[in-house]
Amino acid sequence: MHAFHKILVLSAHTDDIELGCGATVNKWINEGKEVHYLAFSAAEESVPYPFPKDQLRKEAFQSTAVLGINEQNIQVLKYPVRRFSEYRQHILDDMVKTKTQIQPDLIILPCLKDVHQDHQVVSMEGIRAFKNHSILAYELPWNLYSFKNMCYSLVDDVHMDHKYKALQCYKTQENRPYFNKDFIYGLAKMRGVQVNYAYAECFEMVRWII
Repeated sequence: MHAFHKILVLSAHTDDIELGCGATVNKWINEGKEVHYLAFSAAEESVPYPFPKDQLRKEAFQSTAVLGINEQNIQVLKYPVRRFSEYRQHILDDMVKTKTQIQPDLIILPCLKDVHQDHQVVSMEGIRAFKNHSILAYELPWNLYSFKNMCYSLVDDVHMDHKYKALQCYKTQENRPYFNKDFIYGLAKMRGVQVNYAYAECFEMVRWII
């Protein structure tokens, strides 16, 4: 990881990155790495009543601030939730544009086996746009039938606390079972036990260039 200094994290929706690898993002920022955050939708159509339609967008900027991501490095686009397949070329074009602007060293995206239709589009267009980059895919277990936990990111209490505090910014999502504190810490604890460490977050290795 010492070879990677500029990291681009991709998500279909705001909150995916925080759920999948928020502790690792906080660790990387603490190590001095430059992290860029690109979400393709704030899911305006899915924001629960009585919140305003732009609430998830506001929560995303609050959450990423907790993780330590520079606000200038955050993009939240406006693709309609659950309809990404209609905009595949536009999404690919946005990725290529971002690649040119940022020139990242490492790409983080959803697991290629994620069953959510929007996540699938971001994954597949991501490996097209960044086929010459190292790519890791993060774990969202409620959307996965299988996951190859080939790469472990070791994180500690400070990183996990930042992840949980970041997720607490999403008041619109607090009733989701995967926002439960026991689940968030429990999954990280389970992954940590697998590698004899307190906590860990897992990734599949899509492509690794050394």
